[in-house]
Amino acid sequence: MTSCHPDNNHSDGTVGPSIGPQQQPVFTVGPLQAGPPCCVPEPLIHIDRLSLRYGPKPVFEDVTLTINRGCITALIGPSGCGKTSFLTSLNRLTDLVPSCRVQGSVRVGPIDVHASGTDVLALRRQVGMIFQKPNPFPLSIRNNLDLPLRDHGVRKRRDRRERIERVLRDVGLWDEVSDRLDAPAVALSGGQQQRLCIARALVLEPEILLLDEPCSALDPLSADVVENLISGFRGRFTVVVVTHNLAQARRIADFAAFFWMKDGSGRLIEHGTAQQVLETPQHALTEAYVSGRSG
Repeated sequence: MTSCHPDNNHSDGTVGPSIGPQQQPVFTVGPLQAGPPCCVPEPLIHIDRLSLRYGPKPVFEDVTLTINRGCITALIGPSGCGKTSFLTSLNRLTDLVPSCRVQGSVRVGPIDVHASGTDVLALRRQVGMIFQKPNPFPLSIRNNLDLPLRDHGVRKRRDRRERIERVLRDVGLWDEVSDRLDAPAVALSGGQQQRLCIARALVLEPEILLLDEPCSALDPLSADVVENLISGFRGRFTVVVVTHNLAQARRIADFAAFFWMKDGSGRLIEHGTAQQVLETPQHALTEAYVSGRSG
């Protein structure tokens, strides 16, 4: 087996970006347990001829795509071609839009995501979502993590306390906030709020993380922190991330899927390894976009 990013797999079994002798880590995170290596490949999410409409307006059509376990897949393409709507269709956040209609199939392992009998609460626990703009609850730092645990049936206070500390260490926040867990979460900086939102998804122990431009609302330093955090998830989670930053996609992604507006709706134009799509694209539209001549 080979890893997509062998330089990110350390000899001690941890996963994350290597720190050279002249580099200092931006922040300290707890150990992330390495899961199975990516790029075996082992398909986890199967999308077959998926289409989505808001009322009469088509957003994207006829998307067929396979997403591999433990890898980072970047969704790229210009604004308005359906990338975010595609992302939210993977854990049925589209259900929250009354006019939304979805056709086609999404399977996460054995789960038929859009089947009428699917347990949506359990699905969203397995498939966590982090949005473009940090959206902490108007509660304390602690309760941002404690509330979803209680809502999802974790009754023992000790178990909740241990999970909260673990995920705050995972995202590098524990040393920064452990002495003020009862302070308002909205008092944190933008980068800290985004890491708290990532921790809020992690505390439910998901298998898949969906991220919608998670760095676009952050300053460059905070964005670097979050990007390094996402890179460290390789092998531990299956990550699907929307990004307009092609340099970021090159740095973090194992696979890339290029969307484009065609005939009035979003279409998947090309999908492959990130290196292939971003450096040697097969489609003229992809080549024009990644070279900066279009989009």
